[in-house]
Amino acid sequence: MKKITLLITDDHKLVRESLVMLFDADPRFEVLAHCGSGEEAVELANRWHPAIVMMDMNLPGINGFEATARILKESPLSKVLAVSMHTQPAYVRKFFQMGAMGYITKNSSREEMVNAIIEVYESRKYICDEIKNILAEQELSGEAKSDGLYALSKRELDIIGLVKKGLSSREIAETIQLKVKTVEVHRYNILRKLKLPNVAALVNYVNHSQMAADL
Repeated sequence: MKKITLLITDDHKLVRESLVMLFDADPRFEVLAHCGSGEEAVELANRWHPAIVMMDMNLPGINGFEATARILKESPLSKVLAVSMHTQPAYVRKFFQMGAMGYITKNSSREEMVNAIIEVYESRKYICDEIKNILAEQELSGEAKSDGLYALSKRELDIIGLVKKGLSSREIAETIQLKVKTVEVHRYNILRKLKLPNVAALVNYVNHSQMAADL
């Protein structure tokens, strides 16, 4: 079997080096490079074109979401497997919207991590058991999709991220190449879906929402 090439990204050096040791010891894998920031991940992926990029979310500089989008644009044959400490389904949804093929948590076992890599390598989407259990519990308790972020499209999440940076509708329109009126429609729909009364409430939401803070 051809070795599965890996790029490992994690801002914690100990975690990163532990993963490198783990996969270097397994003949099925080859670690091409590892790094601790989103910018480095994009640069290394473009240089080495690994089969799998193991992507953390909380990174210095650009976060894992943005790094994922950039990597898949510049190295389209690579696949991204998110490896995160976050268990909120909203984060999972966001990663998949950015193009990731899999999501596992840092509580996942070695066996599950290996299985996730193989599944993603073979172009099958993968969500770890911990997240599946959380989704099942929410469904059974009637809490599924209680977070308004679930109702937002990728474009709307992008706009929330730009609102967080303090951009006006005109500046957002220039950044993502839309008409100002279209941006205003998106902002109206965001307010409606999140059940917020006005833009000030949206800004407050962005500043206090755990997920929105990472956009």
